[in-house]
Amino acid sequence: MHMGDRVLFGGGELEAEIIARGEFGLRTLRLVTHDRKPVNEHLDRLGHVPLPPYIERADETADRERYQTVFAKNPGAIAAPTAGLHFSEEIIKRIRERGAEVCELTLNVGLGTFQPVHGETLEGHVMHSESYEIPPAAAERINAAHAAGRPVFAIGTTVVRALEDSALRAAVAGSSDVVNAGKAEAKLFIIPGFRFRAVTALLTNFHLPRSTLLALVCAFAGRENVLAAYRHAVETGYRFYSYGDCMLLR
Repeated sequence: MHMGDRVLFGGGELEAEIIARGEFGLRTLRLVTHDRKPVNEHLDRLGHVPLPPYIERADETADRERYQTVFAKNPGAIAAPTAGLHFSEEIIKRIRERGAEVCELTLNVGLGTFQPVHGETLEGHVMHSESYEIPPAAAERINAAHAAGRPVFAIGTTVVRALEDSALRAAVAGSSDVVNAGKAEAKLFIIPGFRFRAVTALLTNFHLPRSTLLALVCAFAGRENVLAAYRHAVETGYRFYSYGDCMLLR
């Protein structure tokens, strides 16, 4: 589609106009309504759950709950941070009962997570930015854990990217804290050789080849260790991707 093209949704009450074009099919849209109702109200009613392409079926009503984490509160992400799908309210309750602290942050998952590596080298790949927000209480707990020498477990690669982006910003600013509270845009591409400042353990799913997520996992645990884990997963029939199994790296 071209600049200025318009698309009508529903009975014409919601309209989208293409106002910018980017690489790999990326388009920027201006959304307007024609019945005085908020745009978000129409999106909730007319929109579909953006299931990953390897789930080869149309979305269903049940996916609005199934393809969502128990942590979800604020709108803005294009997909669920899928490592969080392994948790239920009961599991969170049991984790807290064992003395662990649970901190939440806002992750606006976007193209940075799902865009594959198109070039022949990791160094040539340009990451799309993803916004995140670390609440003051979460930043305080993470900094206190580091000061006390306690581990910081990240639930998913998107959490790792957000925390490490914040940690890098804090280090550049000369802050005494490991991470800073607030909103920011993560443009960080984590590849082998990266120095991790905030995260000491990672729970993550098994990822697609040529993905930036696989590069991050290799950076965290070492390429050979990760490939050995993937060989074991394939040989023993683990399930991959969003609704699949997970691994704990530390």
